[in-house]
Amino acid sequence: MPQPILGKRVRYFRKVAKLTLDDVSAVVGKPPSYLSQLENGQNDPRASLVEALADALDCSIQELNDPAPPTRRDELELAVEKAQQDPRYQDLNLPPFRPTAKTPDEALEHIVSLYTAVVSLDEAASIRPGDDERKANNDLRRLMRDQNNYFADIEMEAQKVLDSVGYDGTGAISERTLTDIVAYYGFTVERVQGLPGSTRSITDQRGRTIFIPQRNSVPNRSARSIILQTLGHFVLGHRDSDEFSDYLRQRVESNYFAGAVLAPERAAVKFLTESYERQDISVEDLREVFYISYESAAHRLTNLATEHLDMTLHFLRSDDEGVIWKAYQNNDVPMPTDLDGTAEGQRLCRRWGTRQAFESDSAYDLHYQWTETPVGEYWCVTYVEADRRPPHAVTIGTDAKQAKYFRGSDTERRSISTCPDPMCCQQPAAQQSNRWRRVAWPSARDRSHITSGLPAERPAFTKFPGVDMIEVYEFLDRHTK
Repeated sequence: MPQPILGKRVRYFRKVAKLTLDDVSAVVGKPPSYLSQLENGQNDPRASLVEALADALDCSIQELNDPAPPTRRDELELAVEKAQQDPRYQDLNLPPFRPTAKTPDEALEHIVSLYTAVVSLDEAASIRPGDDERKANNDLRRLMRDQNNYFADIEMEAQKVLDSVGYDGTGAISERTLTDIVAYYGFTVERVQGLPGSTRSITDQRGRTIFIPQRNSVPNRSARSIILQTLGHFVLGHRDSDEFSDYLRQRVESNYFAGAVLAPERAAVKFLTESYERQDISVEDLREVFYISYESAAHRLTNLATEHLDMTLHFLRSDDEGVIWKAYQNNDVPMPTDLDGTAEGQRLCRRWGTRQAFESDSAYDLHYQWTETPVGEYWCVTYVEADRRPPHAVTIGTDAKQAKYFRGSDTERRSISTCPDPMCCQQPAAQQSNRWRRVAWPSARDRSHITSGLPAERPAFTKFPGVDMIEVYEFLDRHTK
């Protein structure tokens, strides 16, 4: 595959060395015409030729392979070339424009600036409705990052109730312990058929009863989380609110409380510390020891790793199209975001392990991978949830310096991602685009995400978005006195 930046760097170092194409040709054994095509980005040289060129031009191989354009002029020429490969640009049906040595830098600056401005306006016009909700989501994510996804007050509340009911401090909490915790706060749990499909539980606050689905609808592992997530709202003093920001915060806090009870801090930190010392941290092990879901175990790792092990991580939940549903990071991994910083609803790079896992021959095994990005190298492990439709992937990752502490860091799977560069994986090859862009007519799959999937027809924000309250009230009429 031709490498235009390599060609420009060859030309740059040739001119610095004051050599002609004939001079270089005599040293490397390639005709001047081939070298001219290489400098124009039309040839892809072998590694042996790159080494010979480095010797001839008195520079290092690393300097030739540096992905940065050698001059501002080169950067502008590459930007103009990329702009012309954008389908929006091609729809203008303009003839190809190839800058020559006589094209002023100012003209290229104008073209690139105008194209960048048009793209920004186009993207801004496509922002979905619900700006207040998206802002609330972004504010909450920043808060979680600022405190490394660790909520000390919730950890203390969870530890207090565990101590009160006699939890022995090791492994998963028993069903008896869970029942005692619910009773400690004055509630009971009742499994029922016919819970409204828009709910995971319903609580009768007057009768102090938490209704959850029967075991044939929700497996026991999931039911434990639902009970504690629901209980968390009352334990943490949540109140009705018309603000979407309150809804999001309360949801995060109640989920955190469930995780802090199911994988208690003292026991989980002891287990993670021992794994850290063996350089064998595994989300899968955390899941099995504390009898929680893979996603809960991954979240719990992000809660505790920075606070107690001085580690930084990233977490992702995404679907089989690479669309982000949940995201967290405190390790500067370059997640895709839109103009207002929202990650949810954005599509991940095709080169990332989170998407590569779906293309693997063993998609439902743990998928370990290294990915080189413009800001550094990252390692990750991805778990594909086969029981969801569409399937989802849960990913935990860290940077290259910390990966050695995780099981699977010895994987040979490696990839390179240059996103957000559109030429990495967001735009089809020019030949493909020219062949199909006026012919292909795909029909998009229905989908919803945390910031776009709430019912758009509601006249104003409701206290329980996405929930059919008529069904809820009818359910309570049937199940309470």
